[in-house]
Amino acid sequence: MSNARRLRGLCRPVAMVATAAALSVAATGCVTVHGEREVLPAATKTEAAKALKDFLAAYNKAEKTYDPAADAARVTGPLGAINQAGLRSRQAQHPGGNPGATPLKLTDVTYAIPKKAGWPRWFLADTKANRKVGGKTDARWLWIFTKGGPDQLWQASYLNLVAPAKVPDLKKDKDGWAVPVEAGAAHLAVAPKDLGKTYTAFLKSGGDAFAPGDHTSKWKAARDRNTKRLGVGVQYLDYPRNGGTFAPVGLRTKDGGALVFFATHHYEKQTVAKGIDLNLDPNAKALLKGEAKQSVTLERVSNQAVVDPAKSSGDKVTFLGRIQGLTGAKGDQ
Repeated sequence: MSNARRLRGLCRPVAMVATAAALSVAATGCVTVHGEREVLPAATKTEAAKALKDFLAAYNKAEKTYDPAADAARVTGPLGAINQAGLRSRQAQHPGGNPGATPLKLTDVTYAIPKKAGWPRWFLADTKANRKVGGKTDARWLWIFTKGGPDQLWQASYLNLVAPAKVPDLKKDKDGWAVPVEAGAAHLAVAPKDLGKTYTAFLKSGGDAFAPGDHTSKWKAARDRNTKRLGVGVQYLDYPRNGGTFAPVGLRTKDGGALVFFATHHYEKQTVAKGIDLNLDPNAKALLKGEAKQSVTLERVSNQAVVDPAKSSGDKVTFLGRIQGLTGAKGDQ
């Protein structure tokens, strides 16, 4: 099902990774904290550039050493969960780190910075990277950076990848700032706050909210086939993640829709008949808690990037990409 390369130490792209990005959404639009009511740009471009630079320095150190502490302060949300678990797994398998690691370099950077009041604040960095994805080097790497308060650091919370031609045009205000989308935006096909719930319901029972594709109809079909394997019982449990730095984030597009990131949490329980090996891969073994003789529960975090069209268009929500990572494994004897 997956033909994309692993992004070493950072995350694992799922299926044919493609994406787009967008930013933070508060349940009522603008958030007022500490009495701050003035609507201001979330960051200056200089501040945004420094946040990206500081993240890269920490990430590259972590990738070389496989030490989760090296970039723990610079990641959060779904990206942080994937990154930190991946580093723990690789550190267990390679205690000496990866001295031959090639530093991640991000170029051709543009920023989409919305105006909002209070905290948290966030912005989008649209970049090109020095790594191939699916054999191609032109993918756009789209990052969400979040800051929870005036004394906190900027942290990368979301990442997805998208073919350049699929990145939607973002709406800008008269001053050139990006326009955020409210979590409960009723004019969209699915309100951002409901995307996780709608997606996990689709994976269980189907539905018509999403356009067919690798991360919707094809992934559901692959999971359904997986539950019918001879000698192996597979159960899935899926949950939306809407709280804190896992909250859905979005920016308006010029056509009246929105570019939205949202997060989900997935559990896969495998139980094998006697005489059949569970065949855990090295990453799962490195994160395993307990003993897995006949049963194991794999835990994964996933972040999705979608185009959420205007309800009036009659179009369905279209996936641009999904990045999923193994974050835990628990043996059930």
